[in-house]
Amino acid sequence: MVALLALAAATISMAAGAPARADYPERPIRVIVPYVAGGAADITARVVAQKMTMDLGVALVVENKPGANGMIGTDMVAKAAPDGYTLLLDASGPLVVNPTLYKSTPYDPLKDLAPITQLTSYQYVLVVPQKSPIHSVDDLVREARAHPGQVTYGSAGIGSGGHLAGELLGVMTGAKLTHAPYKGNAQALTDVLSGQLTFTFDTVVTSVPHIRAGRLRGYAVSGPKRAGVLPDLPTMEELGYKDFNVTQFQGLLAPAGTDPRIIARLHDAAVKAVRQPDVVRKLETEGGNDIVAGTPEAFAQTLRDDLARFRTLIRQAGVTAE
Repeated sequence: MVALLALAAATISMAAGAPARADYPERPIRVIVPYVAGGAADITARVVAQKMTMDLGVALVVENKPGANGMIGTDMVAKAAPDGYTLLLDASGPLVVNPTLYKSTPYDPLKDLAPITQLTSYQYVLVVPQKSPIHSVDDLVREARAHPGQVTYGSAGIGSGGHLAGELLGVMTGAKLTHAPYKGNAQALTDVLSGQLTFTFDTVVTSVPHIRAGRLRGYAVSGPKRAGVLPDLPTMEELGYKDFNVTQFQGLLAPAGTDPRIIARLHDAAVKAVRQPDVVRKLETEGGNDIVAGTPEAFAQTLRDDLARFRTLIRQAGVTAE
């Protein structure tokens, strides 16, 4: 009788979600990237997955599942079995912008996903064409106030980091700026270089070559600290635009309900991977990112903070999805 009771108790414990087995992982792990191959998140995923494969002893297989501004792949992982064999490498858009921009999303980023680690953070730089008569951020604001709607800027699309940075500048200064959404950042940058647009908030990594070659002039970065590859450019806050902060992240997540021991194992492997010198060189020195590699709890707090921050901005600016 005692033996039967012990067996029953053990069975109940296992069914309720007992601690992760010591032999995890036993088979390949899928890493879903909700964007097309070759983009920033895809590059990060493949670099990190290769290193984690060596640590975990099983293959981490990157699968691209783009569509609906990243919501298709994100929702796929949110609804996957929480067994540690389906992970998500995502960026800010699907997790902290889309839930505030759209009336509804098929997942709740705080309830349906378990943060593992924020891998990187990246920001934007305000740039104008080399021949522009604008010589500072204050110049830009004065011009926009003097000629409402005539100062134009481009971005990778509605809700992109570059778009939100422009909206924040408009909200902070009362300047009326005209936003031109594109299907990608490269198209917006091309029209800034040609002078068809007044300015843009471009990703640091894509602006640096043009700034160094003298084709663009950069005046400030959008995050709370200076960019390592552009140390001479001040932050917007340093120029007097208090609390100006538009940064984006890349992070690793699992379905909610994943065993904490699995989360811990994946966290350790991901942090080791992203801190290796060749990965730092690829993502930070060449990619314009800042390596974060924080705890699951810190990443969860970033999600909460960014959701609140972008929700407020999108409401104040009156941004709507089209």
